Amino acid sequence: MAVMVDATSGVSLGRSHGFMRQPHELCRHGQCMRRTPLASERDEGALTAVIEFLSAFTLFLMILTAFLSLAQLQMGSNDPDVDRLDRAASLGLDRLTSGEGWFVPYADGLDYANASADWHLASADALHEGRVQPGLLMHQRLDMDRIVALHNVTEDGMASGLGLDVDMSLRLTIVVAESTQAGRASTVLFEGGTERGTAPSSSTAYRSFQQDGELIRVILEVHDGGRKNNVLHLTEVMARPSSSGPEWIEVENPNDFAVALKGWSLNHTSGSSSSNLLLQSGVLSGQSLSLFTGDASSQAVGNATHVVDLGSLGFLGVGQLDGLANGQGTLSLRYTQLDEITPVDVMRVEWGGNTQLFMVTGQSLVWDGDDRFESSSWALEDSPTPGEGTA
Repeated sequence: MAVMVDATSGVSLGRSHGFMRQPHELCRHGQCMRRTPLASERDEGALTAVIEFLSAFTLFLMILTAFLSLAQLQMGSNDPDVDRLDRAASLGLDRLTSGEGWFVPYADGLDYANASADWHLASADALHEGRVQPGLLMHQRLDMDRIVALHNVTEDGMASGLGLDVDMSLRLTIVVAESTQAGRASTVLFEGGTERGTAPSSSTAYRSFQQDGELIRVILEVHDGGRKNNVLHLTEVMARPSSSGPEWIEVENPNDFAVALKGWSLNHTSGSSSSNLLLQSGVLSGQSLSLFTGDASSQAVGNATHVVDLGSLGFLGVGQLDGLANGQGTLSLRYTQLDEITPVDVMRVEWGGNTQLFMVTGQSLVWDGDDRFESSSWALEDSPTPGEGTA
């Protein structure tokens, strides 16, 4: 084994194993540059590290893409329609939960001079005829009187007051999420409006309030279109009143929102004769009972919130004047959606014929709360209770 010595300096450069490793030469444009083995190894190591990093990053992207695909997640929305719903839900909730609200009554036009923050004191008819923006706060707290007063507001009235576009619908839920009172948690204070499943797309916004040992959550859903959840119930029918009493129909609004009667109709058939009444005006408060009667002046009303006189329209009779058939007949409650022309039966009651429901004078028909179209869900009642409901 030989030792290499620099001839000019005498400094030992290293040991040789019988051969000398030649350095790399890189030539460019006739110029040659020598690269040492150590520099070449560093370049190769750096290249390997870059390749390994890119391979790992590519694998990470593949895993992330597969995860998002399986979970069906979206990294934000680029759909302008969805963004529009998001803004509407956020702004609507802010208007609902940031103040007392306001009401502008109608008197040959909107009467702005008599506008008031006390919208919760107005009747359902007044709120429907005027313009209302419900607000639920009083002194920075949820006001329970205002929450109860939401029963006098229609869904369309609220949507308009909150500034939603005409092609939008909504659903409002107010629920006690937590409470220090036993059994109070999960209590629903208000829930009504269009179901989410009837609309192609929706957006939800909510706000929570901590007060009186409870956490109360206000949830507003805004839908793109949707089918209104308009349901009314026929609960009791008097077709053969005693002496000079009026015929009457008891109607329940089981919804939390008020329901405007425009678009609703009553149809009565008996044999080959038929009568139809298209209701043009009026509002039934949420969670209320109403009486449609042949004579409002002599009608016993019980706990009914609304009394609607149909005697003047010739649909219901009084005394010896019959509007409903005594022996055999069918009464239908119908509704026509705004974008449709054909009414749909919402509820129907039949008597006489094969129903085994044969009334005598003074008897009424009472619904048991089950099927809305089967005669088996109705029974004869010897002691009618107008305005008392079926509970």
